[in-house]
Amino acid sequence: MGRMNYFAMKTDEETAELLNSDFNELKIAAKKLINHMGGVGFGTSFLKWVASFAAIYLLILDRTNWRTNMLTSLLIPYIFFSFPSVLFRFLRGEVGKWIAFIAVVLRLFFPRHFPDWLEMPGSLILLLVVSPNLFAHTLRDNWIGVAICLAIGCYLLQEHIRASGGFRNSFTQSHGISNTMGIILLLVFPIWALVTRVV
Repeated sequence: MGRMNYFAMKTDEETAELLNSDFNELKIAAKKLINHMGGVGFGTSFLKWVASFAAIYLLILDRTNWRTNMLTSLLIPYIFFSFPSVLFRFLRGEVGKWIAFIAVVLRLFFPRHFPDWLEMPGSLILLLVVSPNLFAHTLRDNWIGVAICLAIGCYLLQEHIRASGGFRNSFTQSHGISNTMGIILLLVFPIWALVTRVV
């Protein structure tokens, strides 16, 4: 038994050409979809609004009737990175500073009058107001912020499916459809933003 020689298949070049043409067609289709939705800017900003409101909706559900062992506090950095620019600038300004000041004073000096359900929104306001410019402008408007949002969305979806006992059960349990759809909406913005950056 000697050494066996293997020959390269002649179809490797043909397969590579077919794959390249398929990828080129996918890029063209993605560009047409982006243009059809009104361009990159409109689609991304609209999906930022949708993702932010989905995260706020999930925070409200967690404080009212969802009560799980998941780290729903991860929704705070998600909202920070996906918050629409208009609201972000408004809450980062004087209005946000006053809201944060009142929240800190209430929490420090009147802890009995500070309800538990205000801790997450208070944390969000504090994060918006005191975050350094590196986070507030550089990372937030970069692919790193989008990747963080995608990681948080994937983690929350995986934990929700695991807690529900499977993907099918996540839709059939009480409050399952609304929770699952809210978490899936969290994934739409980062996936769209990453696709538009690649294409």
